[in-house]
Amino acid sequence: MTDTLVTIRPATDDDVPLIAQLIRDLAEYERLADAAVATEGGLREQLFGEHPAAEVLIAEADGEPAGFALFFHTFSTFLGRRGLYLEDLFVRPAFRGLGLGRHLMAALARIAVQRDCGRFEWSVLDWNEPAIGFYRGLGAVGMDEWTVQRLEGDALRALASHDAL
Repeated sequence: MTDTLVTIRPATDDDVPLIAQLIRDLAEYERLADAAVATEGGLREQLFGEHPAAEVLIAEADGEPAGFALFFHTFSTFLGRRGLYLEDLFVRPAFRGLGLGRHLMAALARIAVQRDCGRFEWSVLDWNEPAIGFYRGLGAVGMDEWTVQRLEGDALRALASHDAL
């Protein structure tokens, strides 16, 4: 398999069914299958509509869809510059060990540099030791002093309705 042709390309509207399937595959791997409720219609609107919220890179091995990376821009007030945030990276199990993850991360790093981003960040589940080891091997540094906070569902709606002006 050392002669595998790896291609990283931007996703197109035609890739929406593939992206939806890769998201479901990732959710299954992360033990969060019930949380993956994204629809193809919603993804099409959010990724390729009038105001895209994120972008996707597709990894292919010998022309076969093998993985993806979904990312978007953030902004650092301290740096005064935008950043690149990797929401999800997934390589299908049959294609692991071919360097696709590294190719995707390198493509994202190139995008961050080309777009003058001050940082490239992502989160990883604390139990996912293979991913953590992979990221450390790339030179990533864990931000252990920071914790992710989240509002969703009823809590989000409750806060949104508080002190409405």
